[in-house]
Amino acid sequence: MSDRSTIEWTEATWNPTTGCDRVSAGCDNCYALTLAKRLKAMGSAKYQNDGDPRTSGPGFGLTAHPQALAVPYGWRSPRTVFVNSMSDLFHARVPLDFVRQVFQVMADTPQHTYQVLTKRAHRLRRVADQLEWPANVWMGVSVESMEELARVDDLRRVPAAVRFLSCEPLLGPLDGLDVTGIDWVIAGGESGPRFRPVREEWVTGIRDVCTDAGVAFFFKQWGGRTPKSLGRELEGRTWDQLPLSTAISAG
Repeated sequence: MSDRSTIEWTEATWNPTTGCDRVSAGCDNCYALTLAKRLKAMGSAKYQNDGDPRTSGPGFGLTAHPQALAVPYGWRSPRTVFVNSMSDLFHARVPLDFVRQVFQVMADTPQHTYQVLTKRAHRLRRVADQLEWPANVWMGVSVESMEELARVDDLRRVPAAVRFLSCEPLLGPLDGLDVTGIDWVIAGGESGPRFRPVREEWVTGIRDVCTDAGVAFFFKQWGGRTPKSLGRELEGRTWDQLPLSTAISAG
């Protein structure tokens, strides 16, 4: 797999672990699960371990890849890197020692900016004080519905230089969202043949909370059957799709 990314808010991906298990409704149409099945069929070595069919699938068993730890050392030019686009670094079956090794690689390569995103916010909070947090690590949690708002509280207790939320796929309103201590919020609808529609007022609600708090906001897509249903105008106003270089400084 190429390490270059088509995800709008990052530039490259790095997968020191692969595989995962369903933990919430946001996982139901997981793109990584579908891609892992395809990669297994193609013979990709990293995707030969099958997961529990009740929570995972073919090629998507949680697997650590020590050999992948060397990859960032070979990138000469600075990159913004999404860590584990095909997994979750804070999955319960990722040994803490391996998480520490991943963090050591990130500390050793300060020319890169690393974006780590998890749905396992509770474990993240529990182990955060057992990790060294370099300034080039952005830590985020997925918050797709009000049922997952507690993840934001967990993230606030993590000593990351930058904290962000991924409200994607957005499955409902986030009434009561508190972005205190949060630097950046991404929102977007679900894409694919089984997409669940996003409602305008859900997105505007998040945007307004961010605007009032001076927190950077990035709207990725409306979603739909195709993966690139992006950025139409709403009530005569275009969505503020912040360039990555200014996403943190902009309000």
